[in-house]
Amino acid sequence: MYEVEMKVRADHSAVREALARRGADRIGTVTQRDTYYDAPTRDFAETDEALRVRREEREGEGRAKLTYKGPLVGETGKTREEHETELGDGDTMDSILDSLGFVPVETVEKERERFSLGEHTVTLDGVVGLGEFVEVETEVPEGEVDAAREGVARTVESLGLDPSEEIRTSYLGLLLEGTR
Repeated sequence: MYEVEMKVRADHSAVREALARRGADRIGTVTQRDTYYDAPTRDFAETDEALRVRREEREGEGRAKLTYKGPLVGETGKTREEHETELGDGDTMDSILDSLGFVPVETVEKERERFSLGEHTVTLDGVVGLGEFVEVETEVPEGEVDAAREGVARTVESLGLDPSEEIRTSYLGLLLEGTR
């Protein structure tokens, strides 16, 4: 599956109003703490890949996931192959990665409020150190990526946002740019 996503900076209150007008369903909120790793054999910043351990807390329940994201595909949107699996224990996964020579690069902390709008998920992200963003995304098989990109852009526009203001850099990349 491919994740097709578009991210823009946006004021959350205006987007919430647009979501209400469009009849979006609120899914809920989640707090996420993502620790990103670099591989011992290659630089993920150069290869445009990502490996992270995500810790989530939702309604008092915690869980952890391991996610690998491949390089961006195409010139527009944030489309990439993604593999993810649930973990029994995020701390143990951190120890395994450390033992294998993976190095923690940065931690991204965010509060996410999610909405369902047709076949798209709209996420209002408050990212520590970066501010407010909106992401519109969907997951599709490889053959449906182009149509999904167009649908994501239309949904962004329907929320009063400009797809030409898309940010293709990840939150990790934005944080690292700020520290250089």
